[in-house]
Amino acid sequence: MNIEHLIVDQMTIPKKLLTSYKELNLKEIDVIVILQIHRFFLEGKQFPTLEEISRPLTIPEQECALILRHLIQNQLLLIESQVNEHDQLGEVYSLKPLWEKLFIEKDRQTEENKHEGTIFILFEQEFGRPLSPFEIEMINSWLDEDKIAPSLIKAALRESVLMGKLNFKYIDRILQEWKRKGIRTVDQARDVAKSFREHQTRRQQETSEKRKDQSFYYNWLEDDD
Repeated sequence: MNIEHLIVDQMTIPKKLLTSYKELNLKEIDVIVILQIHRFFLEGKQFPTLEEISRPLTIPEQECALILRHLIQNQLLLIESQVNEHDQLGEVYSLKPLWEKLFIEKDRQTEENKHEGTIFILFEQEFGRPLSPFEIEMINSWLDEDKIAPSLIKAALRESVLMGKLNFKYIDRILQEWKRKGIRTVDQARDVAKSFREHQTRRQQETSEKRKDQSFYYNWLEDDD
């Protein structure tokens, strides 16, 4: 027995595929088809035929074709156009959507869930008291109904602290104003705040020398369109 050949003839399988495929509504036979495609990739064949994929399986080509269609419809498998080394246009399979759903989206969701859990703690720290049921419901409404990112809610809380108006009504008005202006990230909010402050500084210098040294905070409720 050639031990070196056995060592070389191995295939690395992402562990998360084996532990999380149910979350993607995949069955065991779906995973096997995916692994067959992955095997061909490692062997340098980017677009194996239906006959080649089904040959080592216990299912007929017709069922294998249905599985491939299911993977494509569920955005787990792509068929892309690609130019080879001979400048010939051909088609290739891509498992990139699958890997993104397994790794990137799941990690992002985990991170968001972690941020959601800290929002309530952060609010209680800033308010210096436990939140009321109504306040908890309002935060949940921002997260679940308005689909506002936890980081943006935290940014609105910080703005209310800076403005000296620490109350839920004011925070809600900030978030609704950001939504109206299409602000979806903390960076966008910072850019708008910076632009507003620069505008206010120019007006200040033009209208009154007496107000030169006065600090300005962005008034999220003022329409500067």
